Amino acid sequence: MMQNAGAPGLADPSALARRTMVDCQIRTFDVTDAALLARMLAVPRERFLPAGLRLLAYSDASLQLQPGAPGAAPRSLPPPLILARLLQSARVMASDKALVVAAAGGYSTALVAGLAGEVVALEADPALFRELRANLDGFGLGGVRALCGPLAAGAPDEAPFDLIVIDGAVAAHLAPLLGQLSDGGRLVTILRLADGTAKAVRYDKAAGAAGYRILFDAPAPVLEAFAPAAEFTF
Repeated sequence: MMQNAGAPGLADPSALARRTMVDCQIRTFDVTDAALLARMLAVPRERFLPAGLRLLAYSDASLQLQPGAPGAAPRSLPPPLILARLLQSARVMASDKALVVAAAGGYSTALVAGLAGEVVALEADPALFRELRANLDGFGLGGVRALCGPLAAGAPDEAPFDLIVIDGAVAAHLAPLLGQLSDGGRLVTILRLADGTAKAVRYDKAAGAAGYRILFDAPAPVLEAFAPAAEFTF
């Protein structure tokens, strides 16, 4: 399990805000995993957000990141309570090698890095990737391998993974990531279903095949890399 020097202390100005978030948002959303709750108390979310969003770090709303790449769609970060319950459903273990996809500024990666043994973070936007690397290093997580590349391609050179966390919603193009799971591995994400609803799901891989089960409702916009191909009608 990766360690860092970012544990909260009496002088931490955001410690009360984190405690309020955990007690009033996270616990009330059926998140009870003690190790995960402790990690959420230890990681100051504002350190992984752009300056303009830091005052909203502990709100229960989605936050929108402006893309650094020309023409790219804005990135929406799920509320902390959604991420917390998704990570609880992932059952992160100290023996896991984990991949975080769409890592953005690194908050989800920092949470996973305190629970899993080895972590790789993948981000496609060059500007977000620079923030990701700087934020992880600044929080004492220099051991996390951060990669810049297409999200849907995953990290084949680092595979297989025991756990893959996609920090956002998907609707298509999951095959490469599922192929990078070890047998017995898990992938958690928000899945946009054919009826337009979005559900948090967990994929489990066994005997080379992966199937998913629905966990809870989790409205979220689909990540650009995982959107279905446009269909033309005549």
